[in-house]
Amino acid sequence: MRRFAAARRHQDRRQPPGFLKRFDYSGCGNSEGDFKKQTVGKLKKDVLSVLDDVCVGPQILVGSSIGGWLMLLAALARPERIAALVGVAVAADFFVSAFNELTVEEKKEIEENGEWSLPSKYAKDGFYSVPYETIKEAENHCLLASPIPISCPVRLIHGMQDEDVLWHVSLQLADRVNSTDVDVILRKQGEHYMNGKDDMKLLVYTIDDLIDKL
Repeated sequence: MRRFAAARRHQDRRQPPGFLKRFDYSGCGNSEGDFKKQTVGKLKKDVLSVLDDVCVGPQILVGSSIGGWLMLLAALARPERIAALVGVAVAADFFVSAFNELTVEEKKEIEENGEWSLPSKYAKDGFYSVPYETIKEAENHCLLASPIPISCPVRLIHGMQDEDVLWHVSLQLADRVNSTDVDVILRKQGEHYMNGKDDMKLLVYTIDDLIDKL
């Protein structure tokens, strides 16, 4: 994955259309920073920086999980730069929705401790440490409660065995976006990361189909 910092350093060397741009968010992968200090708003700025400083022309954005949420936020901020969207297990409103499912007592404990140990089988320690401030900041970026003014083609791929983000979220998202060119593709045996061989083939096919269409 391309380091976000490297993308910023080479922002004056924009690649022509047709090139794939990949990057790690601040505090993720090879990018510098502490992920616990990131917020949805800060990560959104990462996407917009790459879109503005590295990419040329309209783009097909591909986002998975929280990256899918950020993909939507970027499309709302730069509609003229977006040709289409491809989301995999899009975790729109994730922190807020998951927090709201907790009991009053659990919410109060998290607020007092200032941190939430969010269980996940994908985390090294069995949970992710999410600062309470991150949850509250995420409320400023929620999308699913109202129509989403995105009009470009949208493709949503979701595994029905996903235990982190239920596939119903993709159906809700499809209903919320204004675009009439929306497909939801469900994989009965697919899990959250959708990284099986057939899952990856489906993702590549979906992107290729959009490129031919556009």
